[in-house]
Amino acid sequence: MEIKGTEIRNVQYRVKADSEKRTVEGYAALFNVVADGLWFGSETIEPGAFDGVLEKSDVLALLNHDLNRGVLARWKMKEISLRLEVDEKGLKYSFEAPNTALGDELLENVRRGEVDSSSFAFLVEKDTWEEVGDDVWKRTIQKFKEIKDVSPVYNAAYEETSVYLRGKEQTNAIIAEEKRKIAEAKEQKRKGELDAQYIEIEKRFNLN
Repeated sequence: MEIKGTEIRNVQYRVKADSEKRTVEGYAALFNVVADGLWFGSETIEPGAFDGVLEKSDVLALLNHDLNRGVLARWKMKEISLRLEVDEKGLKYSFEAPNTALGDELLENVRRGEVDSSSFAFLVEKDTWEEVGDDVWKRTIQKFKEIKDVSPVYNAAYEETSVYLRGKEQTNAIIAEEKRKIAEAKEQKRKGELDAQYIEIEKRFNLN
């Protein structure tokens, strides 16, 4: 199933700032790392999920995803002032902090250790869900549709609010539909087994 709308995830991988230059870098997403603490369960990103995505994405570098504070850097289907790279670990970003109040704030807080993690906002094109417990789901993201922003953030703790621009009720409805499909598939399988048993009885007792 696919969740509609923009989502946000945080990455507990330290943001770095050059001690002499204004370069800021970090990983916005990591492959094959379990993100747990999400209200529906856990989530991992498969290698290849970013293939062909950056070339069609307009990505802003923001502080705490807050566009109202201003833009730190930008990638618009290619590098403008934001560098994006997919390597064996995941999605890496870097940029030169602008000579603005926001850029200065970011550098100071990264160097002090107050901004220590990264996050990104995205749309999903393809994913799979597996129920691993009572209302507990394991989600695997196989393909992103678009990357919206990458953001150094103050806190990488997962919360229900990390699901962005969509309600919990909407996702609950999606999960309920997935459960319905699973139950329907199990029922069809059960009926198929019963049909097979009846066919065997017909053969044994010449009922056909």
